[in-house]
Amino acid sequence: MPEIIDARAKPCPQPVLLAAEALKRSDEVTVIVDNAGSQHNVAKFGKTQGCSISAEIKPDGIYVRLAKTAATPKPEPPKATGIVIFIGSDIIGRGENVELGSLLMQSFLNTLQSLPGRPETILFMNNGVKLVAEGSHVLGELKQFADSGIELLACGTCLSRLGLADKIAVGQVSNMFTIADTMLRAAKVVSL
Repeated sequence: MPEIIDARAKPCPQPVLLAAEALKRSDEVTVIVDNAGSQHNVAKFGKTQGCSISAEIKPDGIYVRLAKTAATPKPEPPKATGIVIFIGSDIIGRGENVELGSLLMQSFLNTLQSLPGRPETILFMNNGVKLVAEGSHVLGELKQFADSGIELLACGTCLSRLGLADKIAVGQVSNMFTIADTMLRAAKVVSL
């Protein structure tokens, strides 16, 4: 019998954390969520654990089933990765000159592309998610990063709160679990 976790109305990353705990106790877990973002996050987590994933939309929620298979490998401890850049604002600096801060962000991203020590991942949170959305003045730079294999992860909660969830133009919508895990596995985190 699968373990059933009711994660409806739970903020990010609670549905993923509850699924992780349940998978320690059970080979099959059904997580009930109430939005597509949580469904995506739980399913993505399940894939990292080698589970088969299925989802069913019911009137009272989305039922995401994670099932370990005979071939499900035991998760390996996280390995250190390279450089991660954390961008928590759409400008650089804390001054009141937003135009200057915006220019500095664009200049930083342009310069970063020409340096040999490029990041593996760039994380966007808070107002930083505005940079990956339609109309951003740095979409060209960010698309070049993505095309070169650099992972771009934007906080889904931040995108939703700022009304940008359906306006992401580059990168992937992510969650606090993945963002925190990425930062903790990094050899170095550079925060702007």
